[in-house]
Amino acid sequence: MENKDVTIGFIGTGVMGKSMAKNLLEAGYSLNVYTRTKEKALPLLESGAVWEPSIAELSNSSTIIITMVGYPSDVEEVYLGDDGILNHAKEGSYLIDMTTSKPSLAKEIDHQATSKNMYTLDAPVSGGDVGAKNGTLAIMVGGENQVFTKLSPIFEILGENIILQGPAGAGQHTKLSNQITIASNMIGVCEAIIYAKKAGLDPSRVLDSISTGAAGSWSLSNLAPRMIQNDFDPGFYVKHFIKDMKIALESAQEMGLETPGLALSLKLYQELAAKGEADSGTQALIKLFSS
Repeated sequence: MENKDVTIGFIGTGVMGKSMAKNLLEAGYSLNVYTRTKEKALPLLESGAVWEPSIAELSNSSTIIITMVGYPSDVEEVYLGDDGILNHAKEGSYLIDMTTSKPSLAKEIDHQATSKNMYTLDAPVSGGDVGAKNGTLAIMVGGENQVFTKLSPIFEILGENIILQGPAGAGQHTKLSNQITIASNMIGVCEAIIYAKKAGLDPSRVLDSISTGAAGSWSLSNLAPRMIQNDFDPGFYVKHFIKDMKIALESAQEMGLETPGLALSLKLYQELAAKGEADSGTQALIKLFSS
């Protein structure tokens, strides 16, 4: 799909969405944007994006619509509401939800879109603010192969590890697997840093030794240094990680699966949020271990 034939509508320009939209704009795509707070989109508008005053108007004027919003309730409103995408996009439109949301909702959106001759993919991402800025996100996709193939040039601007996992909802299930992995890992990263400090070691030097071995992980390499530097700015909000973990726990329970590591991490992050850290980055978890 050549960029000269495409107008992309982008809904949601938060911590990650703003960088993703910027990368599409810099790749030469015409870009319409909508977000609840117009001020958040000003840097994109100054770079050539077009502001649309409503979801309905953006939907009607775009060929491909990408959403990167906060919660499943937001996804439901953006797609299924009276003024939502599915009631205003043109036949033949391509709809990509990159929010981490419920697999069941992805399936419902796909079902309704198909009945209106539209095409959908659920394509949540991992990689945080750094991956969004650098265009190196992991993108986990659910949907039809022919749709995925057609939209691959878009994904290649946004990420590097791009895999079609199965039909509608499969992208969301894959992202939940990702979040389950991170949940327990974040506890281990915090405990390791505190342990190193208590042992009288320089935690940064400890990271140099352990981050490339069997203990290596994205969180250890990218978030542990922020913990050590007391940098708690959000690459990914605590409140959004709590949302993801709740969805994952609910999905696991529906399948009759016990996830004790996930449950513990959710409990700790909820405690962290209750202390006023909901808008901090997920690396702020170390504050619970430092107190």
